[in-house]
Amino acid sequence: MAVLHRALFTWFITLIFLILVVLRLDQRVRWSWFIVFVPMWLYDCILLIYLIFLMGSHRRTSNDRWQRGAVRHMFCLAALILKVSAEILLCLRLEGSGLKLYYMMIPVWIGLPVLTLDVFLSLFDRDILELLANLRNR
Repeated sequence: MAVLHRALFTWFITLIFLILVVLRLDQRVRWSWFIVFVPMWLYDCILLIYLIFLMGSHRRTSNDRWQRGAVRHMFCLAALILKVSAEILLCLRLEGSGLKLYYMMIPVWIGLPVLTLDVFLSLFDRDILELLANLRNR
């Protein structure tokens, strides 16, 4: 799929999600928050399938399974799992389950350092295992 198609699909899913959120917040519909988040979960499922496909094709074509691409895919998979868990906890909180805010934010607090590390390593174009080996040798 071309980059343009992926971008348009992402914007379309986001637009549908925002319309559903506005309808729910404006109390025009009485749907559950889990129903409102369906477009985001559809997008997350498509991303998960795409990541699994990329990891499988990378493993098939690569001799070294700990190359930079495989580690990057693992970071993306961890971020996706944390995003879905944050969405589920947000829906539970919005439904009125009495979930404390700091419990709801745990996936976000875990995800921020993971994504910060991913961005930091991609900026300097360094391998994670190489960085960890250098830190161990000090």
